[in-house]
Amino acid sequence: MTMESQNSEEHFKADTEMLEDIEVDFSNYSFEDYVSLVIFWVLAVVVFAQFFSRYVLNDSIAWTEEIARYLLVAVAFAGAPIAVRKNTHIHVEFFYRFINRGTGRFLSIFVDLIRIVFFAYGSWISFKILKIMHHQYMVSLRLPMSYLYAIVFAGFALMTIRAIQAFLRHQRQGYSCLDYNLAIKQLD
Repeated sequence: MTMESQNSEEHFKADTEMLEDIEVDFSNYSFEDYVSLVIFWVLAVVVFAQFFSRYVLNDSIAWTEEIARYLLVAVAFAGAPIAVRKNTHIHVEFFYRFINRGTGRFLSIFVDLIRIVFFAYGSWISFKILKIMHHQYMVSLRLPMSYLYAIVFAGFALMTIRAIQAFLRHQRQGYSCLDYNLAIKQLD
């Protein structure tokens, strides 16, 4: 055995031992994480089937393009509550660096409340559309479009719940991610 192969073998053993020591923590995951994962993988399988049938078999499966579009919408609305729960939606924190703590706190509370109202309104609108779209059908599968809009409604409803939970968490902490720097600055 050469010196290089011994070194690479030792590195491989060290890497695998390190991997064995890592504990997996599922406590950060919630119901919507698993639903999004399943929808994502169904989307991946459908897109692969579309690719394979079109370019390998030269005979495209008719329903895959439409279903892939609907699954993309579904994964977006199933995944959006994750971003609300983790507070990772896009927000502008630039102005919070130049205002005092009281104004920053007021604005962050205002943003949280506007977010709750927006998601609740989206829930209400999507629920109204859900009833209407039950009589519209998908082109290729002849399923009611209300199935897709049910996922949109569920996504908005869960975003509303997660936004309320985030608001309550921010009230308990005394700061949100927006005015966190102001809270730290006041401690200095």
